[in-house]
Amino acid sequence: VLDKWKIDILQEGETNKLNIRRAEEKDIERIMELLKQVLTIHANIRPDIFIDGTTKYTKEELTEIILDDNRPIYVATDDDQVVGYAFCIKKSQPFSTNMIPFESLFIDDLCVDANARGNHIGRSLFEYVKKQAEKYCYPSIYLTCNKYNKHSLAVYEKFGFQWIDSVQTD
Repeated sequence: VLDKWKIDILQEGETNKLNIRRAEEKDIERIMELLKQVLTIHANIRPDIFIDGTTKYTKEELTEIILDDNRPIYVATDDDQVVGYAFCIKKSQPFSTNMIPFESLFIDDLCVDANARGNHIGRSLFEYVKKQAEKYCYPSIYLTCNKYNKHSLAVYEKFGFQWIDSVQTD
């Protein structure tokens, strides 16, 4: 079961002095290392479905995603070393005859290197994503998080996200 979370975009936040930018092909090796860290967390929570030591994407898939403007990956760098990322997806909401069509930004994955946590890198990445959402006039940012990932849930609450729904995925 995944809990679905959302934050409405109200005002611009501050970020620290990290450099945050769109990912480039030169970042793929480091992003792969961070993807392994994320998979380890998931495998520890659900070893029955996640395989530790693997990654969600291949290098080839990352190359395609990096070039896709509808799936931007933002990286936080410190001294040109990638220390975190935010995988985003621009989503159009399903059309309904009783609703005005709108788009939103979905954070597919957010990771900060285990050795760099506690330095507000996650918040900086989130604030950067939030600015991108404001730039494109998205009314909301969404994400999902495993309900047993208590640390991440606490972080998202601190960022201002509110729980809106649970989604059964397995």
